[in-house]
Amino acid sequence: MNPEWRSRYDLALDVARKAGDLAKSYFDGSFEVIIKDDRSPVTIADRKAEELIRAEVTRHFPTDGFLGEEFGDQPGASGFRWVIDPIDGTKSFIRGIPLWGTLVGLEYRGETIAGAVYAPGLNQLFHAVRGNGAYRDQKRIRVSDVAEFSQSLLCYSSISWFRLNNKEAAFLDLAAKTDRQRGYGDFLGFLMVAQGSAEFMIDHGVHAWDVAALIPIVEEAGGRMTNWAGEVTIHSPDVLASNGPLHEAARSILAG
Repeated sequence: MNPEWRSRYDLALDVARKAGDLAKSYFDGSFEVIIKDDRSPVTIADRKAEELIRAEVTRHFPTDGFLGEEFGDQPGASGFRWVIDPIDGTKSFIRGIPLWGTLVGLEYRGETIAGAVYAPGLNQLFHAVRGNGAYRDQKRIRVSDVAEFSQSLLCYSSISWFRLNNKEAAFLDLAAKTDRQRGYGDFLGFLMVAQGSAEFMIDHGVHAWDVAALIPIVEEAGGRMTNWAGEVTIHSPDVLASNGPLHEAARSILAG
């Protein structure tokens, strides 16, 4: 593996775990919830976790750039950019639901090359770097080989997102074709696809930091992850992850 990729990949795993554990120290206690201008919530845990990641990365790679949910874009000169969601699933975090995670994505010249997702409530670290497969902790993971809608499991975050974007009918159409539907939202649904526990994860209303770490994991596990137009991008509000065989069929339903 390219040594520049390897060193950053190793650091991504380390900082994801450290930042997630820092956030968990607040999760187990008490904290203030602040409502941002976009009406989304944020806590001191979000901000402290992102600060930790930025500080650790800068100490090792001072010319790398950043894009984070809490502190925005910071251009770099190396070609590498770290895309950070310190707590994906802040609403779950606030309500005492342990299904939240720290997401650290790594880009090189605009391509997502690695991702680390640490779920403190599950004590699991999912990670991947291009060309090296996808892993949950030390175990290699792989998407399922299910190729029939009638045998598939569909994950989603919230029906309200589809309703807000006039896609409720498309969502229900797709859901009706599947065997089961589960609201394993935020990062978790994508990881369920990557480890072969589900065949689809669909969402609407995502940002770059919500998906950058997940694309390499899903793809290295053998799956596909695109927007509803079929493009691989972190800059789209709609996203579909799948195990592959039915991706285009599901995408056409959502895009129709």
